[in-house]
Amino acid sequence: MVELSTGLSAAALDAIADLERRVVDADGGRLKLEWETLRHRSGDDAEDVLWWDGDRLLGFLGIYAHGAPTLELAGMVDPAARKRGIGTALLDAAQGLCREREHDAVLLVVPRPSAAGRSLALRRGGRLEHSEHALELHGEPASVPAKADIAVRAATPADQQALREILRLAFDWEPPSTATHDPNALVVEQDGRPIGTARLYVEGDRAGIYGFAIHPGQQGRGIGRDVLHRMCRTARAAGATTVHLEVATDNDRALNLYTSLGFEPVITEDYYALPD
Repeated sequence: MVELSTGLSAAALDAIADLERRVVDADGGRLKLEWETLRHRSGDDAEDVLWWDGDRLLGFLGIYAHGAPTLELAGMVDPAARKRGIGTALLDAAQGLCREREHDAVLLVVPRPSAAGRSLALRRGGRLEHSEHALELHGEPASVPAKADIAVRAATPADQQALREILRLAFDWEPPSTATHDPNALVVEQDGRPIGTARLYVEGDRAGIYGFAIHPGQQGRGIGRDVLHRMCRTARAAGATTVHLEVATDNDRALNLYTSLGFEPVITEDYYALPD
């Protein structure tokens, strides 16, 4: 039975977490479920699709916008309930919800080892848009000398324009002008001037780093290494035992930076652009 959820209850979140454990135990790797987002759904729109068999959750697919007009879909099906059409039904329902929202693209996130996920994406006319490595750090990061002229602080709404410009230069992308201020956003400053940004989320014993960018004119000087080390130490001081991040598979420079601090690849995820 398919349920379109406008807000996830505590019981639903527990069921999703239990399903995630079953899937990871069977398949290994990790799943891109964005727990920070799932725990703070607005409740205004249906953004999650769940497949229930009585009170047991057998399938889940979430819709994520990340403040951008591109929608990402990521989910899972219970290993004991596969080949029953659950994944197809979840995707049908999610694409219906996407058509009701303003967007410029829909990306289905597929763990590379998942032959069933890849087959589903291709049957829907999906085109491989890009791929990312998911990495995790367990334990302390490698030691890095701190740069005296670099500071990292919480971002304020007044920083948004400067951070949008840094993201545009670093990634050829910037949040839409309607994006709201993220309380987890950080500013990297050099002698009081913004030169970088990132978002750091800590949820229980896990932390995630997203949107990490240093102005291209300041790259290659060890600033990124210093800032990443600081964020990892901050996350661990807040109780996180695992820090995760993602990097494009063609970004060897960033991948080498992350692995030099102790991050290890967990899985590669392929992003398929689905036709409307």
